[in-house]
Amino acid sequence: MKLTLRLSTLVLLLALASALTWLLARPSREDPRPASYPGQSASVVAAPLPDGPLSQDESENIEIYRRVSPGVVNITSTTLGFDFFFSAVPQQGSGSGSIIDAQGHILTNYHVIEEARLLEVTLLTEERKFEAKVIGADPPNDLAIIKIDPANAPLTVVPLGDSADLRVGQKALAIGNPFGLQGTLTVGVISSLQRSIQDPRGRLIDDVIQTDAAINPGNSGGPLLNARGEMIGINTQIFSTSGGSIGIGFAVPVDTARRIIPDLISTGRVRRPFARLEGYRITPRLARILDLPVTQGVLVARLASGDSFSEAGVRGGKRTYRVGNRRLLLGGDIIVEADGQAVDSIARLRLIVGKRRPGETIDLKIYRGGQSLTIAMRLLERPRYL
Repeated sequence: MKLTLRLSTLVLLLALASALTWLLARPSREDPRPASYPGQSASVVAAPLPDGPLSQDESENIEIYRRVSPGVVNITSTTLGFDFFFSAVPQQGSGSGSIIDAQGHILTNYHVIEEARLLEVTLLTEERKFEAKVIGADPPNDLAIIKIDPANAPLTVVPLGDSADLRVGQKALAIGNPFGLQGTLTVGVISSLQRSIQDPRGRLIDDVIQTDAAINPGNSGGPLLNARGEMIGINTQIFSTSGGSIGIGFAVPVDTARRIIPDLISTGRVRRPFARLEGYRITPRLARILDLPVTQGVLVARLASGDSFSEAGVRGGKRTYRVGNRRLLLGGDIIVEADGQAVDSIARLRLIVGKRRPGETIDLKIYRGGQSLTIAMRLLERPRYL
């Protein structure tokens, strides 16, 4: 009898608990949220937009996009690949570019137009399409100029700014065509300056701008802009473990482009100094082993006949010396400074010299036989066949 009473009491308590749970879970008339059932997701009601005008930052972004985006184009390149049977197969890729004058010249990346058999440019406004031709290319800086014939149609020009005085933390906006989505705007900041990156062929590109403005495949060649809507860089690469943006993108500084654009338009190539040498990067360990007077610089081994270094009187090595498993050609000059900048590697020396024009003169600070000297080196022009 007692056991039956306890079971009845337990059943009654469970029923009361179930009823209470149902009442608490049931939406009230004041609760706007709809009930959700097993296998269903409750709908989400969006919060209302705040009343009042746009923020100053939003207004600036909108105005920059309105003014500049018509000058950013989509570039479709057609190259020839080969299938399994070695038959030629057309392959298409896409990138971005910036119109830089009313004549239809467009600045983009070299890798966007490399080996292209056909180039087609699409304007954002009215989606007008033009066939383009390559005017000039500069692989070392991953830049190129292509041209369309606007046929007297008005073009929007992307204004060139200045990249010399940029600061980390400045606003940066990227406009381009990631994954073919034309006219895409992303916003971020300048994350770092004076980075050095390598292009797909291993060439060093110096002084690039790092940004966290989202850049993806298809953004290449498009502009990186400042808060005034001026181009400060040309988006060229991303660092990614997934193939998409993780907030690390790189842009070639616009000052680099400004320096070479006249050459690309007038001659199709960049006039560069002829200055080549072979040598060794000096480290504290190498300086100690060889009893050198400095712990940083380039120890010259060999020079190219007729180049700027040899014509200026720089001397190469004369005797062979074994250091561990390496055989070094020693006795040459040690270059520690070029054009007022410290030299810590051959790559750095090439970059310093490469920023100057043929016909200009720069000073080299060297050590010869333990004695410090300064040599004035006139930069000769690199021959076309090199």
